[in-house]
Amino acid sequence: MLMTVLDGSIVTVAMPAIQADLGFTPAGLSWIVNAYLIAFGSLLLLAGRLGDLIGRKRMFLAGTAVFTAASLLAAVATTPAVLVAARFLQGVGSAAASAVGLGILVTLFTGPRERAKAIAVFSFTGAAGASIGQVLGGVLTDALAWNWIFLINLPIGIATLLVALPALPGDRGLGLRSGADALGALLVTGGLMLGIHTVVTLQESGATSVRTLGGGALALALLAGFAVRQATAATPLMPPRILRSRSVSGANLVQMLMVAALFSFQILVALYLQNVLGYGAARTGLAMLPAAAVIGVVSLTVSARLNARFGERRVLLAGLVLLTVALGLLTRLPGRPEQADYLTDLLPVMLLAAGFGLALPALTSLGMSGAKAEDAGLASGLFNTTQQIGMALGVAVLSTLAATRTESLTAAGRPAGEALTGGYHLAFALGAVLLLAALGVAATVLRPGRAAADGSAD
Repeated sequence: MLMTVLDGSIVTVAMPAIQADLGFTPAGLSWIVNAYLIAFGSLLLLAGRLGDLIGRKRMFLAGTAVFTAASLLAAVATTPAVLVAARFLQGVGSAAASAVGLGILVTLFTGPRERAKAIAVFSFTGAAGASIGQVLGGVLTDALAWNWIFLINLPIGIATLLVALPALPGDRGLGLRSGADALGALLVTGGLMLGIHTVVTLQESGATSVRTLGGGALALALLAGFAVRQATAATPLMPPRILRSRSVSGANLVQMLMVAALFSFQILVALYLQNVLGYGAARTGLAMLPAAAVIGVVSLTVSARLNARFGERRVLLAGLVLLTVALGLLTRLPGRPEQADYLTDLLPVMLLAAGFGLALPALTSLGMSGAKAEDAGLASGLFNTTQQIGMALGVAVLSTLAATRTESLTAAGRPAGEALTGGYHLAFALGAVLLLAALGVAATVLRPGRAAADGSAD
């Protein structure tokens, strides 16, 4: 799981080297990321349900094998088209493996304490993977070549398959007849794929263009058709009971808002370090490392105990408050390198990232608590899907608004560094607003005592 999460961010620092070597156009370069996101985000829900039907172990092994093979194809790519196709296949494999990961976890660890510990480790890999990817991507690209950011997946993937085959218990699944809704699968996959494509190309196409508005409207129509189909199908792909749990629906909504907000932390802080302060790729990754370290410490050492003592809702609220304060502090970053000091301007923010180490394990527990055993893969796929939708929305909306603000400040005669920082300030402020909205949803929807009742009611 660390490998698939890491792969989402490891390419970002290697993109200039890839562009120079393979001859990507500036517009085409974004498809190294977009191809992966579109395949990954659109297939998670379907893969999660298929895991319940044909067996979660089979889905996990198949996804890992596809991802590993696609990594080899990406490493030996000599043209932009081959690399983009390999990235799409990586997204397919990653979706298949990731979609059932949480489902496997909650069925393997059934006791409250051991499940809390397992989810804490799982959440740590997700939170730390992006930061590790930035550091590793910079180091491998600088020391060897960009190809190695993909080649490193081969030994990890092979080792995973060799360990998973005997370690994971076999599960036969419910059988395709229990939920083989082909029309529903086409509707949800098509709707998510078109919707994510529309979002990730928002900056390129423009928010009010015919392409954006038409694509968004068609995606919503397909997803609405999917919702109607699931309410009427004899064997629905996504049984409506999964969303009747307040813990499941509320946790997914909170996660989508939180992930969209934290794009401004994960990506824009790295851009600030490079574009304003002049850091290199490896130094940027190291500067972000304290955030990954504190997230890891909190996730692995205290989150499970705090959840057991105070409840997931209270821990989640505390984590969201810390993250809101962190983004608020980022709105004060100076626009000139000589005015900036890492220890006073950025290190406190990195330490406040501990809020993510509190929030994510609590959210994961809440998001899986209302699902029955036969729906574990579906609930896992849904939780991962909302994460990807939140990420895509954060990338599209916050980066577009930041770029627009930077352009207006540049036109007004502000120096380049100050204009960039002004755009980042706007994104940080909007991210804080999204976190306040997540706080509101968590406080009102995820009320104490409702999760257990909702789960038993189904």
